[in-house]
Amino acid sequence: MMKKSIFKEDKKKYTFSDYFEMNNPTEEIVGEFGYSYAMEVITLPKSTDYNKDIIKNLQDIFYTVFPRIPLTSEIAKREFLIAPLLLEVVRHSTVKINIEYPLEVDDKLGGYLDYFLRANQELIIIEAKKKDIDSGFNQLAAELIALDKYEENESMEILYGAVTLGDIWKFGTLDRKKKHIVKNIHSQTIPEETEAVFSILMGIIGEI
Repeated sequence: MMKKSIFKEDKKKYTFSDYFEMNNPTEEIVGEFGYSYAMEVITLPKSTDYNKDIIKNLQDIFYTVFPRIPLTSEIAKREFLIAPLLLEVVRHSTVKINIEYPLEVDDKLGGYLDYFLRANQELIIIEAKKKDIDSGFNQLAAELIALDKYEENESMEILYGAVTLGDIWKFGTLDRKKKHIVKNIHSQTIPEETEAVFSILMGIIGEI
């Protein structure tokens, strides 16, 4: 007996944000596209060759912002937590960053990527809505699958992504040959682990 699809027959098009709203486990969602899933400890690339003043300046910003600005909205998180960090990544690399980047593959995979960084390696970063990392990862998984199908450069064997609440970061990978998505067991928090997040971001894009 064939397993019933998670997709509704009367719904003609799915966007990335639809996967955030799904209650299905990640493995069921990615399984619809022929991918496997696991939650494991990921050894993420890291850069250590940077000026420590970058981290100090970022932490000064974050420790100032947290007590003074209610970070209850996505706009607040974007402006005061995510943007300062990504701006430093851009300043100290040659990475190109696209915001609300359109990506259309088919009627099951399409929409906008919150942040799309392109350098030696591509990286998707999305903001999780409703303070829900797990649902955010479902959306990220769909976006990584879309990027896998869209990206013709086969030298990029691993695609990277991250879900963030602004103060919490969770990374994931997609192995293109194995069609396998991994969600990292570990998370990083801002402002305490600002250096860890910055180091990982710079390590992934292959700069510095």
